[in-house]
Amino acid sequence: MRISAIVIAGALLLPAGAYAQSVNDAQIASIVVTANQVDIDAGKVAAVTSKNAEVKKFADLMVTDHTGVNQQAVALVTRLKVTPQDNETSQSLKAGGEKNVAALKALKGAAFDKAYVDHEVAYHQAVLDAVDKTLIPNAKNEELKALLVQVRPAFVTHLEHAKHVQASLKKTD
Repeated sequence: MRISAIVIAGALLLPAGAYAQSVNDAQIASIVVTANQVDIDAGKVAAVTSKNAEVKKFADLMVTDHTGVNQQAVALVTRLKVTPQDNETSQSLKAGGEKNVAALKALKGAAFDKAYVDHEVAYHQAVLDAVDKTLIPNAKNEELKALLVQVRPAFVTHLEHAKHVQASLKKTD
């Protein structure tokens, strides 16, 4: 369950205004899977592009954790017989993730590391906001809601790790 908590954590950078949005369980499932994939994609780029050992280690962790969470999320929605439903938030997440990856691919060296890690800090803060303000309040299935509550501390862990890497990059400037 630790991996589930960690992977969902890095996954949910919701667009402005999405926090007050009302979403159903099928839409929450789509948001979670999409958000995880966004962080996997950025992590893969960082793992091969960065020359900084700490950034590479963090990126590898994001790929591993978020891949595991997506596997568990798919298993949960399959067991619950919930088909993820594409929605405005999941579409926005996908578009934002593609834009971020494109921007990252144009960068190298310290500029790349800074852009990747700064995005990860913002992304993980947004995860906490989304979980607290949108996902948990709107989840109707008790098992889905319990999973979101249970994994919330991992969101904090990912955010703190990203902030640690961010601080270490500032020391090397």
